Amino acid sequence: MTNRLFIIGAVIIAALYVLFSSIYVVDEREQAIVTRFGQITDIRTEPGVYFKIPTDFVDRVQLVEDRLLRYDIANMRVQVSGNAFYQVDAFLTYRIADARLFRQRATGQLSVVEDRIGANLDSALRQVYAAREFNAALSDQRAQMMQETRDLIRPDLAEIGVDVVDVRILRTDLDADVSATTFERMRAERLAEAALLRARGEEQAQSLRAIADRQAVEIVAAATRDAEIIRGQGDAERNRIFAAAYGQDPEFFEFYRSMESYRTALANTGTTMVLSPDSAFFRYFGSSGELPPANTNFSTPIAPQPVPESATPSTEPALDGLGIEESVTPPAVTLEDGSELTPTIGTEAPAPVEVPATPAPDPAVTTTAPATAQ
Repeated sequence: MTNRLFIIGAVIIAALYVLFSSIYVVDEREQAIVTRFGQITDIRTEPGVYFKIPTDFVDRVQLVEDRLLRYDIANMRVQVSGNAFYQVDAFLTYRIADARLFRQRATGQLSVVEDRIGANLDSALRQVYAAREFNAALSDQRAQMMQETRDLIRPDLAEIGVDVVDVRILRTDLDADVSATTFERMRAERLAEAALLRARGEEQAQSLRAIADRQAVEIVAAATRDAEIIRGQGDAERNRIFAAAYGQDPEFFEFYRSMESYRTALANTGTTMVLSPDSAFFRYFGSSGELPPANTNFSTPIAPQPVPESATPSTEPALDGLGIEESVTPPAVTLEDGSELTPTIGTEAPAPVEVPATPAPDPAVTTTAPATAQ
């Protein structure tokens, strides 16, 4: 009885082994390679349950990935045209498109495929970067560079049954040495631009300062000219009045001027004068302060003379502060806020100031002598 049970158990175990060793399942994420004595007999790419000759001594099943796989490469140092260097990170996505070639030429090992992908990707990236200038990887040519890299890798990997789906460049950074050089170049460019802006500002400042200085000189010169004209007209009028008064009564005019001299010389000045009593200075000082007899023979009064008019305004260009005649109007200066500063030209002389003429004294009016000094 015991032997019968052992036999039944052995038969059941053998049956289960035969059953399970003849069945294999293909997942939707996988594909199966069936080999018989090392030769490929079937490729299963559709998911499902399949059968083979029981045991693994005759038929063997190798499951390989049917999903997209990824290969990364990091910190790769590549050289571009012009002997500059980049640090590049990239990745590649691929899938096993032909399981038969994958088994025959890559022994069905992903490590073999990845070694070949790494060598091809490294070579393709170096070739693509070397054909371009320094700024190409940082411009809109990046997409074209990735497509060219993929196209360079595809033919070689297709020979082992691998299809390259895409190549992506994750990072493109400057090498440490190149980064320092680039920073210095950018710094020099910014300093040059700043110097240019300062020079333009200084140019505008000097232009505005020159315009303001010239206008100030013109204004002062015009004011000085008008002042001299007015002063000359006043002096002329004063001299005319003095001449008219002197012509009316020379004796009284001489007496009046003598009194002014006494007041100026003797009025608490602390001045000691030693003069002869017969000096002309004391002509009106003695005689008990008596005035000389009044002169009744007046001379003919001087006719009023017209006030001299100022010079006619010149139509010629004004002169700057250095006496250099300007033939070109200074240009307007545009400030940073967009406003324009237009210089004024002080070429116009102000209107002449007219001094009303003082009428000559009427000879019919008798001049009253001052009181006798005591």
